[in-house]
Amino acid sequence: MMENSFLLDKLQGNFPGKITEIQDAHNLLTIVVDTEDVIDVLRFLKSNNELQFIHLTDITAVHYPHLEKEFAVVYHIQSLVYNIRIRVKVFLHGPNPEIPTATVVWRGANWMERETFDFFGVNFIGHPDLRRILNVDDMEVFPMRKEYPLEDPNRVDKKDLYFGR
Repeated sequence: MMENSFLLDKLQGNFPGKITEIQDAHNLLTIVVDTEDVIDVLRFLKSNNELQFIHLTDITAVHYPHLEKEFAVVYHIQSLVYNIRIRVKVFLHGPNPEIPTATVVWRGANWMERETFDFFGVNFIGHPDLRRILNVDDMEVFPMRKEYPLEDPNRVDKKDLYFGR
């Protein structure tokens, strides 16, 4: 069984100074890398014979409007051989975040990147067919961004006076 410490040592040995943040909550190793290093790290995780992270489980994004780099693209990858997972995060500047496509490493990243583009507006540079996948084509907003109020402030049924407050 592979341990997170072994995995981290391999990554830090092959990418010295390139891993900017490390977390190991709930036994899920999470690393943060820069945009220019992400494809090399993903390719290393997949192709290294000692690691064999061949299964790309998911690609998604998170919008942190209060941070300087307000978008995080998150990759969840699993080694089916050793039954261990890793999370790779890349923080990006908004409002038009860009990152290289992972389809050069996993062809299955295609639809995951399209979904992330569709909901968060992350532009995956070099993607073979980056267009909306779940929302209507002429939609001009990205619904998972935290740019909109959660409720309509004009709704009268939510006023405190109706509830004795």
